[in-house]
Amino acid sequence: MALPRHAKYVVIGAGVHGLSTAWHLAKELEARGAGSGADVIVLDKTGVGAGPSGIACGVIRNNYFQPAMRELMAYSVGVWESDPEAFHYHPVGYMQLGPEVMHADVVQIYEQQRAIGYASELVEGEADCHAYMEGIFSDWQAGGVTVVLHEKRGGYAENLPSMIGLRGKSEALGVELHAPVTVAGFRMEGGAIAAVQTDRGDIECDQVIVAAGPWVRDFWRLLDLPATITVRGRDGKDHERPMWTYWCLQEGTLGVDPTYLTDNEGNPPPVIHIDTDAPLLDGMDGSLVTDELWGIYYKPDFNFGGVQGGAMPWVVKEPADDVKVDPYGAKSKEYVVTEEFERMWTSALAHCHKRFEGKRPLYHKAPTGGIGAFTPDSFPVFDRFRENAYVVADSNHGYKMIGVGALVAKELLGEQQALLEPFRFSRYAQGKLHPVSHSPFPWS
Repeated sequence: MALPRHAKYVVIGAGVHGLSTAWHLAKELEARGAGSGADVIVLDKTGVGAGPSGIACGVIRNNYFQPAMRELMAYSVGVWESDPEAFHYHPVGYMQLGPEVMHADVVQIYEQQRAIGYASELVEGEADCHAYMEGIFSDWQAGGVTVVLHEKRGGYAENLPSMIGLRGKSEALGVELHAPVTVAGFRMEGGAIAAVQTDRGDIECDQVIVAAGPWVRDFWRLLDLPATITVRGRDGKDHERPMWTYWCLQEGTLGVDPTYLTDNEGNPPPVIHIDTDAPLLDGMDGSLVTDELWGIYYKPDFNFGGVQGGAMPWVVKEPADDVKVDPYGAKSKEYVVTEEFERMWTSALAHCHKRFEGKRPLYHKAPTGGIGAFTPDSFPVFDRFRENAYVVADSNHGYKMIGVGALVAKELLGEQQALLEPFRFSRYAQGKLHPVSHSPFPWS
């Protein structure tokens, strides 16, 4: 398909944010009589779901300590629920299990979920929590859990199939996807982008939407935006911080039949996320893995072919500023699969369920996870830069946030969205940072 020489809207990235924005923008244009999907094109250097949207765990949850994230996630869950078949969405629910150090945080999440009408159930006390979990899994054996938050909505979706579903929705409205196309730069005129420069020629445009996932740093640089920014901290002082920090996202699959993890009724269980300060012992030889706060998440998944999930990420050395970021290229595989993760995650599964004891040899030794580009406070930035460039920087919260594209589409057409206001770039200089929980995960 020939690359057009002009498009009103150029979306860069064919992951969840790019495809969702393109689909919703086409719907908004048509509904308002302001155009159609033919006014929107999507560019990707590889193809649909070639980055994290195509391989990550796919968990859909509302479970956030930050009120702004919780409201945004509730909106996104509604989008997932709008067409489960097309999105390959499994509404099995989601469970957050925590130790005493996180008890108050989880109770606060529950109370605020009630305030926004998001259905969930709270269980408190170690004995009651253990009984509740045994009521779901007869082989449950994790101790030290003093609070359980069971979200009745949410669950998980199958990554690449859901991206193909999104593509189909946008193309049905006339949106064109062009790949492979590499964006090399922007031609600026009077402070705004006049054209997107690609390896297949320039595309004149009215607006650009950058939805490039972990490649956002390179586009940030192409827009001549600062690599280091000033952040007003909670101490009231200004601090210089790198705009982007890279974390290794640790995820993997245990090669059992997905039905190996079912509830007591033989049904697919909720997604399980446990954080705990109980000592974690090696599931094979009993040696100590860690006696510090740790956490994992997991669920059965036919898309991955087993029980799939992940654990806490770890910081990787950021590439030099003049080096292109390729989080899913061959050179990044060393960051993705580690023996430490395999030992920790499989031991943690055995810590929770007797059925997983001795099952480490079944772990899939294959690349998964990836590299995530995190903002200074580890939360997203949704904002306009250079007059007509809208940047969707998800800070690795991406896949579950399918609703962001719907909100961005409205903003592109001049309708500001209250749900996106807490994620403006200006919050750093103003010190309007999101609250931090006691979770070991940087995004919780």
